[in-house]
Amino acid sequence: MLNQLLFKRIDNSSLIVFRIFFGILVACECYGAILTGWVKRTLIDPQFTFNFIGLDWLQPLQGNGMYIYFLVMGTLGIMIAIGYKYRFAVLSFTLLWTAVYLMQKTAYNNHYYLLILVSGFMCFFPANRYCSLDVKLNPSKKQNHMPNWVKWTIVLQLFIVYTYASVAKMYGDWLDFGMIKILMAGKADYFLIGDLLQEPWLHKIVGICGILFDLLLVPALLWKPTRKWAFFASIFFHLFNAIVFQIGIFPFLSLAFTVFFFEPQTIRNIFLKSKTVYTEGEPENPSYKSIILLGFGIYFLVQLLLPIRHYFIKDHVLWTEEGHRLSWRMMLRSRSGKANFKIVNNENGNFTFANLDQYLTKKQSPKVAAYPDFAWQFAQYLKKEHAKRGEDISVFAVDSRISINGRPYLPFLDPKVDLAKEEWNHLEHHEWILPSQLE
Repeated sequence: MLNQLLFKRIDNSSLIVFRIFFGILVACECYGAILTGWVKRTLIDPQFTFNFIGLDWLQPLQGNGMYIYFLVMGTLGIMIAIGYKYRFAVLSFTLLWTAVYLMQKTAYNNHYYLLILVSGFMCFFPANRYCSLDVKLNPSKKQNHMPNWVKWTIVLQLFIVYTYASVAKMYGDWLDFGMIKILMAGKADYFLIGDLLQEPWLHKIVGICGILFDLLLVPALLWKPTRKWAFFASIFFHLFNAIVFQIGIFPFLSLAFTVFFFEPQTIRNIFLKSKTVYTEGEPENPSYKSIILLGFGIYFLVQLLLPIRHYFIKDHVLWTEEGHRLSWRMMLRSRSGKANFKIVNNENGNFTFANLDQYLTKKQSPKVAAYPDFAWQFAQYLKKEHAKRGEDISVFAVDSRISINGRPYLPFLDPKVDLAKEEWNHLEHHEWILPSQLE
């Protein structure tokens, strides 16, 4: 049965159409990051970026290098869309996008992580076998079929993303719609819809539909009687997110994924009317079958376990943030913090307080006060900067307090702990984060 499910040959219309959409969206994301100033604010202006811990060597290019970097990625997106040197283009984009994702966390977004996973899949998919320049240049590559595991890789990944996103919303601040109110508060000045977004009845609809949509979308798209309704709901949901929350290409990428749920004939009739119909046959028995099965199993085991790792780390993830990233906990909380970083000269005992404006951008400063890993990394950075001047220092986060989801500010980091001397562990709790006082 597994052989039939994964290695049966099916029509590849959905993959071909998705490749075109994917490449166009990738190009829009990369070129748009330059035009909107995202590259400048996030990767050029900062003195240093808060990379994923352990990857200090991964730094932005100097000067205007990151503009060229994103221009290259956008061009690779166009190459993916037209299917020109496809393997080179999609592999290069995956590596470059992964690098830029890991070199900074200030503008962290779960959708950026999803783009890494999807582009990684595309490296292994035969997505250039039709309607591509590669086929035009080498007609022997042309195919109108693909193995079924291609479709199910996308379907299972989406099921994991949406299901974990739904489950994560099932907590107090979402269920009482307080989190929705916070999300909408900053949208009050929106043209026409600003006042509407502040209505309590709308908050209830958004809160309930957010959980149900994420939980039911993939099953509803898989089941033919509900497929069209799920598709129309998806259009409304994602366009609403695109307009209200302005989260880049993700809503449109999510809509592009739906091509994998419709019958190949439907996709052909809409997008590829001249394409030859492929009649499904017997499962193939490729030489790489065992590699596919092993890789498929390991990958999805990691995808299932990674989002729940916070359950095995002491205290509540909403408070500590430990285990929050890479877990599809999207738009779940609002954090703000206050802290002073006391720098003590270990040779003479003199101390001063760090001027955050001297080291950080306006986007980075709030993160340092509200997120423990940012605070720890800032302490390490201060230690290195002073070491260049021959000074041995300690760094303490004094008067550290955070507010979560509009609650009163509460003490957060232990003021007696020298953060500059602490070690970071990705899978364990850090005791210098004070115990949660969330109700």
